[in-house]
Amino acid sequence: MSNVYDFSAPEEDGPMQPALPLRVGRRREDAPLIPARILNEFVYCPRLAYLEWVQKEWADSADTVEGRHIHRRVDVQSGSLPEPDENFEELSRAKSVELSSRKLDLVAKIDLVESKNGEVTPVDYKRGKRPHVPRHAYDPERVQLCAQGLLLEEHGYKCSAGVLYFAGSRERVRVPFDAELRALTRESLEVLRDVVEGGRIPPPLEDSPKCTRCSLVGICLPDETNVLRSLVDKVRPISVQQTRALPVYVQTHRGKVAKDGERLVITKDDEEPVHARLAETSQLVLMGNVYVTTPTLHELMRRNIPVTWQSFGGWFLGHSMGTGHANVELRTAQYKGSFEDQVCLKLARGWVQAKIRNCRTLLRRNRRSETDVEAVLKDLKRLAFRAGRAREIDRLLGIEGAAAARYFQHFTDMLKANDEMADFQMHNRNRRPPTDPVNAMLSFGYAMLTRAFLVALSATGFDPYRGFFHQPRYGRPALALDMMEPFRPLIVDSVVVTAINNGEVRAKDFVQSSLGVNLTDSGRKRFIATFERRLTQEVTHPLFGYRVEYRRLLEMQARLLGRFLLGEVLEYPNFVTR
Repeated sequence: MSNVYDFSAPEEDGPMQPALPLRVGRRREDAPLIPARILNEFVYCPRLAYLEWVQKEWADSADTVEGRHIHRRVDVQSGSLPEPDENFEELSRAKSVELSSRKLDLVAKIDLVESKNGEVTPVDYKRGKRPHVPRHAYDPERVQLCAQGLLLEEHGYKCSAGVLYFAGSRERVRVPFDAELRALTRESLEVLRDVVEGGRIPPPLEDSPKCTRCSLVGICLPDETNVLRSLVDKVRPISVQQTRALPVYVQTHRGKVAKDGERLVITKDDEEPVHARLAETSQLVLMGNVYVTTPTLHELMRRNIPVTWQSFGGWFLGHSMGTGHANVELRTAQYKGSFEDQVCLKLARGWVQAKIRNCRTLLRRNRRSETDVEAVLKDLKRLAFRAGRAREIDRLLGIEGAAAARYFQHFTDMLKANDEMADFQMHNRNRRPPTDPVNAMLSFGYAMLTRAFLVALSATGFDPYRGFFHQPRYGRPALALDMMEPFRPLIVDSVVVTAINNGEVRAKDFVQSSLGVNLTDSGRKRFIATFERRLTQEVTHPLFGYRVEYRRLLEMQARLLGRFLLGEVLEYPNFVTR
């Protein structure tokens, strides 16, 4: 039976995650008790249980929402258990009974406990219909129910069987707690505790039908991880999901954001209010002097919707969120790797090389003039090659600077050549303050991309301020700046070219002062619309072969970085367009 949980693998099967110093390798007295629900997940998929319990990952799906709806009645505590030594004969019921045992290393919240004739019976509610299998139930559900029975016995009750209630078919299935099921439950508990204390995440399942309905498939990335470990040669597009929630931007001077039921209400003085549904809001972006009510902030934090604060000119100031992600294991690996020179150099080389290659691709695809462009493409190819072989960070910075100088010298070669475009000329990249409209849009776009990656990294459990390539400074999101390097040309530079060539932003949309050039209110709105449209565009992934939105791609890259830092894959896969 123990072979079911054998997570060891020979070297040719790919890398194994090294043990992290977070774990002590033995059971601690203060170790948290194992929830019976997590035991269910462990028998179903060991990796799923580890992600949920150790790394504190969670994502809703239609199945989990339906499951909560089915449990709504039994989640309300009512009734009480009789005393173990009480001579009870009449049927009584107790809902939402919580029990724990340090001896069993277990804790459970039992949906319903029925007491009659001196014996108690745990009843566990399940969504869906009764499965047509020999025992009328799968092992994960049987083990979870048996764990609840063991807890009741530990508290002095007589318990020989349990009941699974399937809401879809409205059937009750009796599950006897025989010797075989008890042995499976106890062994599953022991192996789960050993896995947790060992600090090694179980490998993903290979080509399993379980993954297609799993709510954590977009977090686990089973096929993607197995491809990178060279265990499979193709990827099912099961982790790709369409983005339904989008950012809400508010740049109205002295505007107010309040909450009305399930909606955000944005007002200014006596003007007509604007509404946005909370269920369709991924983040709230506030630009300039905008007021948010305290109840609104509380609701956004409860829903894990971050609030990003930017200056009126678009400079990123910070973001507010709830308690944050609880994945301590990932941040431990991040901090550990950030102090290792070889890890930093390996990641930095990949980011810089990918950035130069993507710059070259953008210039090659969008060039409108043949003047000296071929020479620039050759130079960028040569610099990308050198970046992949740099042996120190300082040398890499010099290569990146040389590539950026060559690239931006020919940036205007991607713009339309006519009299209307005379105002959109640049000779080099400058900032703080930008001295021309193109640089103004680039600076604003890079600030928006920094914000997008900061939110994605925070949502996946990273500390955005501890990087590997960019040096950490006070208030500087170094990791967000690291991760966005390959995406600068693909997202921001592409947006600038599109906005200018399509006439979405014109010369009249800029104001110039002694402090530099900046976008007007109307120009900023149109540029933001172009930026968000770009994030929603789909692109074919060069490694996995399926199409994915850029918005979703940012999160995927963050999670793949976690797979690298935790030792599941040997290389961090940078995104490079063909």
